[in-house]
Amino acid sequence: MALLALATAAGCRVTAVHVDHGLRAGSAAEAAVVAAAADRFGAEFRSERVRVAPGPNQEARARTARHAVLGPDAFTGHTADDQAETMLLNLLRGAAVNGLSGMRPHRHPLLDLRRAETHELCRVLDIAAVDDPSNRSQLHVRNRVRAELLPLMDVLAQRDLVPVLTRQAELWRADADLLDALASALDPTDAKALAAAPPALARRAIRAWLTREHPPDSATVERVLAVARGERAACETNDGRRISRHQQQLSLDGARPR
Repeated sequence: MALLALATAAGCRVTAVHVDHGLRAGSAAEAAVVAAAADRFGAEFRSERVRVAPGPNQEARARTARHAVLGPDAFTGHTADDQAETMLLNLLRGAAVNGLSGMRPHRHPLLDLRRAETHELCRVLDIAAVDDPSNRSQLHVRNRVRAELLPLMDVLAQRDLVPVLTRQAELWRADADLLDALASALDPTDAKALAAAPPALARRAIRAWLTREHPPDSATVERVLAVARGERAACETNDGRRISRHQQQLSLDGARPR
């Protein structure tokens, strides 16, 4: 809601999109709240419905489904607090520099604002907002990072760590961009060049080559490096594709039936 108000105030042509995941009772009615706000601020409105089946990783699957209907150019209202939580979540999952870089500002224009500031904006402008109860559920790791881990870190550091973490994300993002630029000059199908390159660049070139919807895991990247070095003749990726080497060239075959 804060993003909607700020985007229209900035003179942007805005379409507010409500995505109903159908995961809780009454979620469909929340579209009316968004539609009313869009009408108040002179924005267009669109309602979408996606189906997210019950099961593991529901939050991640809901996010994937939401992004699919929003499209690649959609802006979201994530704040600096969300950025700090994302960094810590990625750290817990074993992410490398790219994961620790957090979200990129080009799709998240409110990353310089704190969550409390967006709440205050809505209060001052008297904007009706919907409180999603799933944001307090202890079933989601992000909520525990928000409610338990970050407050404990603040106590241990004796200061508010969100500005520290978001500043660190900017530094890591610059490092990641530099490494990606250097790795883009490396042909990931050239086994000899791949084997001779610094491992950090070789891994990035392989990761970019194999990424479809999601990047390959680190074990896959290491197996491909072993093929490039001649330590093994072929390997499989974590999504079932096959990498083989012939006359110092790596080839990638499509996914095999499981």
